[in-house]
Amino acid sequence: MQRRTLLTTLAASLAAPAIVRAETARTLRYIPEADLAVLDPIWTTANVTRNHAFMVFDTLYGFDDAFNVQPQMLEGHSVSNGTDWALTLRPGLRFHNGEPVLARDVIASINRWASRDAFGQALLANADELAATDDRNIRIRLRKPFPVPRALANSALIMPEHLARTDAAKQVAEMIGSGPFRFLANERVAGARVAYAKFDGYVPREGVASFTAGPKRANIDRVEWLVIPDASTAAAAMLAGEADWWGPPADLIAHLGKSPKIRLERIDSTGGIAVLRFNHLHPPFDNPAIRRALLGAFSQEDCMTTVAGDDRSLWRTGIGVFTPGSPMANEAGIEVLNSPRNLARVRTDLAAAGYKGEKIVVMHPADLPEVAAMTLYGADVLTKSGMNVDLQTMDWGTLIQRRSKMEPPAQGGWNVVFTSLNGSGTMDPAGHIGLRANGVKAWAGWPTSPALEALRDAWFDTQDVERQREICIRIQQQFWQDVPYIPLGQRFGPIAFNRRVGNVPRGFPLFYGATLA
Repeated sequence: MQRRTLLTTLAASLAAPAIVRAETARTLRYIPEADLAVLDPIWTTANVTRNHAFMVFDTLYGFDDAFNVQPQMLEGHSVSNGTDWALTLRPGLRFHNGEPVLARDVIASINRWASRDAFGQALLANADELAATDDRNIRIRLRKPFPVPRALANSALIMPEHLARTDAAKQVAEMIGSGPFRFLANERVAGARVAYAKFDGYVPREGVASFTAGPKRANIDRVEWLVIPDASTAAAAMLAGEADWWGPPADLIAHLGKSPKIRLERIDSTGGIAVLRFNHLHPPFDNPAIRRALLGAFSQEDCMTTVAGDDRSLWRTGIGVFTPGSPMANEAGIEVLNSPRNLARVRTDLAAAGYKGEKIVVMHPADLPEVAAMTLYGADVLTKSGMNVDLQTMDWGTLIQRRSKMEPPAQGGWNVVFTSLNGSGTMDPAGHIGLRANGVKAWAGWPTSPALEALRDAWFDTQDVERQREICIRIQQQFWQDVPYIPLGQRFGPIAFNRRVGNVPRGFPLFYGATLA
């Protein structure tokens, strides 16, 4: 991928159209990574949808900055025998439509979330009872001990019962939550703008705000998302003060940092884990030997350099199954990725594994610069490895819709997608969506591995941390045999803020707590 030069960037910025300034100083203007094509956070795992969801919805528990679990919508809980949980909602919680948040809304929301979420599936598989005992109290009765708060803090977003009863295979039609911001559906312009307003009926809990835990106070009256696919135009908007918050591609970071109007700040210490995700349902990647052969083709260093340049403070290599620095991270079998690359050997191994030149549909999101760069790098490696690559270009919204299709590639499906997993979600087997290998219930790609699933169950069954670490070593060893995906490096990116924006929460883009000078 050819990188933009500073002169090209400046020329494009000067020619770029201005973004209309909001009328009020109480409006924060954010440039998302892509258009908000899908609103339903249960239907897709796309980051842009997650960021939207944490404005509109709230969770029973939240994570603080140290990833400790804290009650959020709950007043508290009690547990007996390690298996019988009683959860009590805080009083006064209301949805955006004015209706009270009731225990039956929680039950329906948990059921819908758990039908698709990796952690949620494990919770329900262990539950003998999940019921509302009255309007504010929920009972969960388990067969064996399980980290219930950790599971529900993951992404169990609470919505009204009538929405939560929507089949999880379909998208929810309305955005009604109890979070600090209301979604302004009548102001949504596909491919251009999304808007949110402060929810005056939000009831913050006591304590100190920290990541997704604590009081989620909206200090801003209005948040507008300005969809600007072209990076040069987005940079121009930031430099002109017409936008306040943006995650720039690596080649524009230094340029933006020279402006006195802009502050660069890293808010997510866990970064994103770049991955090549296979579709395991259809040839040729239903064959594990073909997936294993490609482990020798990809270089994490080459991928990260393509995506983020030569500044090693923006990325790291040596990435296995679990987030580096987390308690479960290990180096078991990592030599399959960091040994010398040999594409001639890969071509031989692919042929021996049974690859016969089948067309490989690779989805390329042209409007998401870093994922687009990763995809072009990966498509080139696949081609040089002797694979018959069909690179199909589309926008990110189309990609995440198509990624959910299980049909064969010739019928609108796909073979390979390049994307990122959140480092905060890959620290252990519990919520690691890329590690689930339970077939059509797994994350898009749908791998099947009884061995990985058994090891994951064993990890849940022990509370001893050393034993859990031993199991995670075995998980990583099995991972290189089954290859649900290929890790391609860990990416850290500073965020560009207008200097009028302050008190930004740590983690992914969260707008409660933020202030405007």
